[in-house]
Amino acid sequence: MLKVFQLISIFVIFFVSKSLANDIEAGDKRFHKNCHNCHGKAGMGVASYPKVSGLDVSYIVDRLNRYRSGEKIGSNSGLMIAMARKLSDEEIRVLAAYLSSVNN
Repeated sequence: MLKVFQLISIFVIFFVSKSLANDIEAGDKRFHKNCHNCHGKAGMGVASYPKVSGLDVSYIVDRLNRYRSGEKIGSNSGLMIAMARKLSDEEIRVLAAYLSSVNN
């Protein structure tokens, strides 16, 4: 019974980590499509645009969803609302996976 549990655990860990790696790769591609123009290389921030890398997934998802709904949060809200409205749920998810994985 213990061996079955161990095999199942290894199987789950393998596929979860592979899935997360795919999300991070997809998020990296999506981020470099246009987000990097304001937030800089790997989300480190540029001028008045904040650092967005290394944040919790839930925080990034929440912020992007709030911007997508039209909520004004900060001084760059107009631009962020315009950019976030174009994002799908999947794009938000992979962007959050990528940005949370980047440690600057």
